[in-house]
Amino acid sequence: MLIAANGLLFFVQMAQGPQQDAFIYTYGLVPARYSVPQIGAYFTSFQQVLALLSFMFLHGGFWHLLGNMWSLYIFGDNVEDRLGPIRYLLFYLLCGWASGLFHLFLNWQSPIPTIGASGAIAGVMGAYLILFPHSRILTLIPIVFIPYFIEIPAYFFLGIWFLLQFFGAAGSDAQGGGIAWWAHVGGFAAGIILVKVLERVPQTGLSGRMREATHKTGTPRLQVAHLQDSPEDPHLYGTIAIAPKEALLGTRKLISVKWGFRSRVLRVSVPDGVVQGTVLRLAGLGKQMPDGEKGDLLLRVMIQDV
Repeated sequence: MLIAANGLLFFVQMAQGPQQDAFIYTYGLVPARYSVPQIGAYFTSFQQVLALLSFMFLHGGFWHLLGNMWSLYIFGDNVEDRLGPIRYLLFYLLCGWASGLFHLFLNWQSPIPTIGASGAIAGVMGAYLILFPHSRILTLIPIVFIPYFIEIPAYFFLGIWFLLQFFGAAGSDAQGGGIAWWAHVGGFAAGIILVKVLERVPQTGLSGRMREATHKTGTPRLQVAHLQDSPEDPHLYGTIAIAPKEALLGTRKLISVKWGFRSRVLRVSVPDGVVQGTVLRLAGLGKQMPDGEKGDLLLRVMIQDV
């Protein structure tokens, strides 16, 4: 729903046509509107308050929107699983609001509008670091034209990200345009604090019903399989994880298979009706033996609750 809201308001923003700059100046976060009375006089009290919320649902372009929503899609669902949908929505909005205030006070007289969900999503990433520090994030590193996936520990991935934001903020012009680095830093810090506070807030009955309605029924679309082998065996062995519903109805997965320093992405179809321990045979994708024999890739199905 958050991704849909961001997408919808982005199209509303694009529909303004030649008036888009005025739209952004009205509903974006402009510090000078609050610090310079001559500028603030052009806006109503309602617009001044609304801008503190609306700025986080506007974006500077399609790629800005896509990058933010992709990050929200990756990290947001796990944090929502821990908080529940109602507390998570409150958490997201508070992180965005805190990031906006952080940017506002550190750029007090800037006339440059700030827009985007980056601050709120930075808060989600900060919460993810606290809740799941030892999880591993599947990361794409393109080598020439070959997609190479590696699993990076969350604390390392998010730690590097935060340092980039901090050094970017420290080296930026406080009154300049471009990336609102301090909003990212403020949102990240707010997420670390707020997630521990909101975990202590009791869930409502509505939250429980929403959790049941939005419960995941499948395992991740993209998975990593670390293959095993033996010197005399031409076959390679790995596992694929699916949910009970996927085992019943069948599914398709993208599997990044790793064997030594080799890596490739395969599209695997799991037929309906498989049971725990079923072995899927991918013919000809095993090892090439010295005598010319070509082995198979054997993926054992692991059915797990999600």
